[in-house]
Amino acid sequence: MTHATGLKYLKQDSLPLMWCSGCGNGIVLGALLRAFEELDCRPEETVVVTGIGCWGKADDYIMTNALHTTHGRALAFATGIKAVNPKLQVVVLMGDGDGVTIGGNHFVHAARRNIDLTAILVNNYNYGMTGGQFSATTPSGSFTGTTYYGNPERELDVCALASAAGANFVARETVYHGHRLQDYIKLALNKRGFSLVEAISPCSTHYGANNKMKVPVEFMRRLKEKGVPQAKYRRLSEAEQEGLFETGIMTDRDAPDFNTRYAEIRTLARGL
Repeated sequence: MTHATGLKYLKQDSLPLMWCSGCGNGIVLGALLRAFEELDCRPEETVVVTGIGCWGKADDYIMTNALHTTHGRALAFATGIKAVNPKLQVVVLMGDGDGVTIGGNHFVHAARRNIDLTAILVNNYNYGMTGGQFSATTPSGSFTGTTYYGNPERELDVCALASAAGANFVARETVYHGHRLQDYIKLALNKRGFSLVEAISPCSTHYGANNKMKVPVEFMRRLKEKGVPQAKYRRLSEAEQEGLFETGIMTDRDAPDFNTRYAEIRTLARGL
């Protein structure tokens, strides 16, 4: 068995990558492209939909169909694509600001509909492209350009929201654990219904500088320590869980996706 490189899906004439030194977006991109290769996804039958933001630039480097959309609306455009042509493999790339802050309402309803999309949300804990303002996922107490004294709000648990709203598959991993991240992306691509993979990748330029992680290796060390596999995390007491977060598969179910339910309703209507 040959080792998947993902190079057949990489638009090499667009290199080098535009992301900052230490940014985890390149790790997530590599995991996605290798997953495409291992699953032998056909570029002409695959659509990558992106919004606005650092991770939203990823479609510049991918050799598939692509649709670059407006801020917070990637899931709305992707829903339309999948509803019109259910045979397409539709992948949505979003950041935390794009996906669940500006686009929070679309996120909830995409999961509720259980539309057959694979959403890969890179959570960098702030609005990276526009200067490091806080987002809905910025950890409580963290410092950003707009929370100078520390974030007074509680952070949003993206995976818990997706699970509660009705997603079929939900997983979280850090960019430190790139191979596990790739495995979860493969599972998500193969799953019918709404699938979410959250990749934890703190912004190396803004969030790191404001929160005593100025060197990229410090990010990786912090991610290795803070991201705890689900089984181990759930054995910890509430006090021991403080400052940590669980990784792994949070939800895996097989509820009918939107297109399946819509086809059933149409069949019933024709029989009336």
